[in-house]
Amino acid sequence: MTTTVKKQVTYFIADLHLAQNRPDITACFLSFLETDAIEAEKLYILGDLFELWFGDDFKSPLNDQVASALTQLAHSGTEVFFIHGNRDFVLGNDYANRAAMTLLPEKTTVDLYGQKALIMHGDTLCTRDVDYQKFRKKSRSWWWMGLVTNLPLWYRKRLAEGYREKSKNAQQTKSLDIMDVTPSEVVTELEAYHCQLMIHGHTHRPDVHHIEANGKPAKRIVLGDWYEQGAWLKVTPEEMTLTNSPFV
Repeated sequence: MTTTVKKQVTYFIADLHLAQNRPDITACFLSFLETDAIEAEKLYILGDLFELWFGDDFKSPLNDQVASALTQLAHSGTEVFFIHGNRDFVLGNDYANRAAMTLLPEKTTVDLYGQKALIMHGDTLCTRDVDYQKFRKKSRSWWWMGLVTNLPLWYRKRLAEGYREKSKNAQQTKSLDIMDVTPSEVVTELEAYHCQLMIHGHTHRPDVHHIEANGKPAKRIVLGDWYEQGAWLKVTPEEMTLTNSPFV
């Protein structure tokens, strides 16, 4: 594909939860790549691109289709970046290379047309969900990752599907406050990275929150999920806009 001239536009998306049984989400995502992201300088995917990720050795028509679409986007001149979510945190270099994505650390600062922003998936901000944070700490450890990624693929599938079911059941008994971000943690992270802007997903509660950090006004932008519509943040030098797109 020939490199095209890009507009001063950057997109952020998260929580697509792509799955074989949700072709409507996939269709909306592919349309977004072909009509919106194709004009942008950069696309940041802030985790949970897939509903479940069993490992880079898992091949499926959906995984191939997504990798091909993202590669076409990258070859057009749009840079594609990926931060792991809580569903696809074992996505590795092999698939990232196939999809022409650059993997970023779980907390990363970027320059958005002169404004420094802290970007992340957002699950680390939910510190009141103690059980999840314990699991997260264990599952991101070198020994756990090394153990799990060396298990047979069929067993990894069973583990991932079992964890997903346990997580769904646990969420039914947790309050919305527990599963949302801890406000003080947001301020702590902004001050640690000397930022006045944070962008994240995970909570599925799209909004723009005006807060204070570093003794100055700050902003936290939450990305929407893709369960019922497409959702993205469009950033230009002039404005930042949360946008929804209905499924066709």
